[in-house]
Amino acid sequence: MIKITEAAAKQIRAAAQGPEAQNMVLRLAARQLNDGSVTYGMGFDQEREADEQVIASGIEVLIAKASLPFLEGVTLDFVELEPGDFRFIFIPPTAAPAPQPE
Repeated sequence: MIKITEAAAKQIRAAAQGPEAQNMVLRLAARQLNDGSVTYGMGFDQEREADEQVIASGIEVLIAKASLPFLEGVTLDFVELEPGDFRFIFIPPTAAPAPQPE
């Protein structure tokens, strides 16, 4: 399932302390676009009946069933893309290595 790095978990815990996240849980979402690429999203939300609940790096996460296949093996990280520009990024699982000739 989804992996959350310690850097991302630290930022999520800090954000969860804010007033806008009161009584809410982190929701991760993903969907496939027409061109085959996958787009990701996240935010704090209320639990819904059909949600899958996952614990990753001590963080409670809600995922709608439609998003589950697109989040399998994905890593959520918090990185500095450029000096002073910190962001959450979703890293898809790496493709299987190509078979080596015998």
